Amino acid sequence: FDRVMRIQRLATEIAHLLDADVLATARAALLAKADLMTDMVGEFPELQGVMGRYYAQYDGETDAVAAAVEQHYRPRFAGDALPEGDVACAVSLADKIDALVGFFGIGQIPTGDKDPFALRRAALGVLRILMEASLPLDLGQLVQIAAGGFRAGQIGTGETAGFAAQLLDFMQERLRNLLKEGGHDARAIDAVLALRPVRIDLVPAKLAAVVAFCELAEAQSLAAANKRIVNILKKAGEVGDVIDPALFTEDAEVELNHALSTANMMAHQHIERGNYAGALSALAMLRAPVDRFFDDVMVNADDAAVRANRLALLGQLAAAMNAVADISRLELKD
Repeated sequence: FDRVMRIQRLATEIAHLLDADVLATARAALLAKADLMTDMVGEFPELQGVMGRYYAQYDGETDAVAAAVEQHYRPRFAGDALPEGDVACAVSLADKIDALVGFFGIGQIPTGDKDPFALRRAALGVLRILMEASLPLDLGQLVQIAAGGFRAGQIGTGETAGFAAQLLDFMQERLRNLLKEGGHDARAIDAVLALRPVRIDLVPAKLAAVVAFCELAEAQSLAAANKRIVNILKKAGEVGDVIDPALFTEDAEVELNHALSTANMMAHQHIERGNYAGALSALAMLRAPVDRFFDDVMVNADDAAVRANRLALLGQLAAAMNAVADISRLELKD
């Protein structure tokens, strides 16, 4: 009963986020596990969900509710059909995410070949639904909402306090494997997943954008420059985020700052429209000013203010380059 209440709560929240039928979702979530108590499913466990649909239809529930009761178990295996419609997807996601949060929250994490609670299957189901049904949901937010459905002290205590981060790491690895099995470019996967995306529905478009970016003549030069910038920033430690043009002493700094402002504006316009290929293409204009900057400018200047200003410029440059993916991962090895 506690689990059903949590699933109903989470499914209803998801329905709100999707602007789906909240009442139908809440009803389907409440009835989703009812058939487990019947002699029919007790005798034939493989009929779970199937019998639930028949019982729901017999009792006069709506088609959407009856379908969600059956389909919330989908996908049951690799290549299985997904739940159809937002109501069924909301209940299915709630069922799987509640299980993942609950087990990770008490330290029951799959290790090696051992996965007695089928958590890998649940994770893959969540990822497939979010990605293939193109649901605009934040995975991190869903984990937080699910965790809020447990009573105080039930999960996330002691050594399991950081279970949410562990669960998201686990999901990222499942996503990496899923994308590799789907035949996606390995470098593109590394570049996109390096930013730990939580909007799984956007991942396919970002992968396609990275593949298109790799075809540009400027791609390798920018990838190498981005790697160099990241290394400089790591060594520098804390870097400010405010650039003062009055502290520029070299023409190359002025040129790069201007090019960065233009590229940033264009890239954000493309990102707002979901055009990630366009956003990455906007970076192409940065190749010449970036090359000139590294040829003409000493980042670690003696003057502390000038040095901090140059590091801030590189920090914003890195942020612009990594708005869609970590392009440093695209550098070809000799």
